Amino acid sequence: MKSSLSIYRGLPQPIYVLFFSTVINAVGIFVYPFLALYLTRRLGYTALQAGTYMTFASILYVPGSMIGSKLADAIGRKPVLVIFQLMMDLCFVLAGFFEGKPIIPYLVLLALFFDGMVDPAREAMKTDLTTMENRQVSFSLIYLGHNVGFAIGPVIAGYLFYTHPSWIFFGNAIAGAFATLLVMIKIKESKPSKETIEESKRWKTTEKGEEGGILKALLTRPRLLFFALSVTFFSYAYSQTLFALPLLTTKLFGQEGAALYGRMMALNGIVVVLGNPIIVSKLRRFHPLANITASGLLYAVGFSLFAFAVSPIAFLALTVIFTTGEIINATNEHFYVANNTPISHRSRFSAILPIIMGTGHAVAPIIGGSIIEAHSMNLLWISTGLGALIGSLGIFILYLTEKKTRN
Repeated sequence: MKSSLSIYRGLPQPIYVLFFSTVINAVGIFVYPFLALYLTRRLGYTALQAGTYMTFASILYVPGSMIGSKLADAIGRKPVLVIFQLMMDLCFVLAGFFEGKPIIPYLVLLALFFDGMVDPAREAMKTDLTTMENRQVSFSLIYLGHNVGFAIGPVIAGYLFYTHPSWIFFGNAIAGAFATLLVMIKIKESKPSKETIEESKRWKTTEKGEEGGILKALLTRPRLLFFALSVTFFSYAYSQTLFALPLLTTKLFGQEGAALYGRMMALNGIVVVLGNPIIVSKLRRFHPLANITASGLLYAVGFSLFAFAVSPIAFLALTVIFTTGEIINATNEHFYVANNTPISHRSRFSAILPIIMGTGHAVAPIIGGSIIEAHSMNLLWISTGLGALIGSLGIFILYLTEKKTRN
């Protein structure tokens, strides 16, 4: 472990700031992991109604992301990140005051719209502050920070859910505000200058700048498009951990199911914290597409076996399996995308590609709710594993074509 952690030495100072900011923000991620339970247990939604709502919330994220990305490429990453993160936090503060009221779903929708505006700026900032040489390790450290916080947050939220539900919203807002303050004080604007962008158009790398709008630039990267379409099967599968998994645990274990789900999410964070540096140090010598293929296979195994799990131990064991796949995927997916994104369109690519890759995430709740109501929870998890397998096949085909091109 000590030798694995040494890969994080010597990174740019702003990356360490983003690491600590991410830890703080992740500790306060209370709302979204428990949103399906909140809608069904606190507000009386059916599984299909909750799934429809969450799908609509994911769709609403899209215009926010497109607007935020355009602003971040035009006026800068930092002002977009700070202003709209604080707007999101304000929505959660209001939700805390109105906890239990019918207005809550609308406040959460507005918060997710602002979150959509923030994400492209945050992703572009991460890429701006790194190079191809230190990017995978830098992204790995920030991802590690997210999970350090996430190992704590869901455990707290799991107990607050029944005792002090308003603090799920207040806690989310407070952590987000502190994380934003750290970025505001410690990180300078990272948007590349016009001169750098013009010079980049003569580069011989996959990061070279492109002329024109987002569509024209995107069509210069057909492999990136195929990659995004394949990854959406992963996002469909992983999204069921937020929607169907808490429904499954409460179905099998009653009120204890919420606490079990909180422990599973905490275990997810712990495994990432302990396994992330080891896995990155061991697998970084392999092509990122080969690694992502392996992650899809772990998803397929872990998710499909939830159809047959009946004990808390089995749920925790399967959490370790799909989390291992998550680590491999997360530390290679963003690295591959960033290295193939033109410097001139970083924020806009950071919006459009997650939208494509997140299509599965958007439709997963409504598809999941429909399968549960029309068939069974078991069929949902078997189909989820199959979806991950399809995504893995797509990434493997892309890997073979890139390998052939290099040869």
